[in-house]
Amino acid sequence: MRKGISIWNPFAELERIRKEFDRLFDEMTVTETEKVFAPVVDVYETDSELVIKAEIPGAKKEDIEVSIKDNAVHIKGEKKEEKEEKTETVHRVERFYGRFERMIPLPTEVDTEKAKAEYKDGVLEIRIPKTETSKERKIQIS
Repeated sequence: MRKGISIWNPFAELERIRKEFDRLFDEMTVTETEKVFAPVVDVYETDSELVIKAEIPGAKKEDIEVSIKDNAVHIKGEKKEEKEEKTETVHRVERFYGRFERMIPLPTEVDTEKAKAEYKDGVLEIRIPKTETSKERKIQIS
């Protein structure tokens, strides 16, 4: 959540809504063979940084790509199916395999050059320092 006073830009909000509708429309028009999984995320900010945690269990870190562009974090990659030759009969397959993608709009100004990402135990953690202009500053009233 943004802290302090900020100027509302209705055109930026309309652009964000348009991009979200485009993303939703793209998801609805994808064929069954091209289905894309969107990992669940937690997004929060501290006094000094923005933190994003995404659950991507079973993926290898080499198959995950993280980028920051257009004031959003883009996470994409692929979770490859473990192929094993077995003579057993398969009764159920519920785990997801295939491409995954998620775009997370940034709620505050950040320093993209100092962003760091770590993948451990199926959780991708991205830490992005906030810029000085986005940090809260108390003003003494005289």
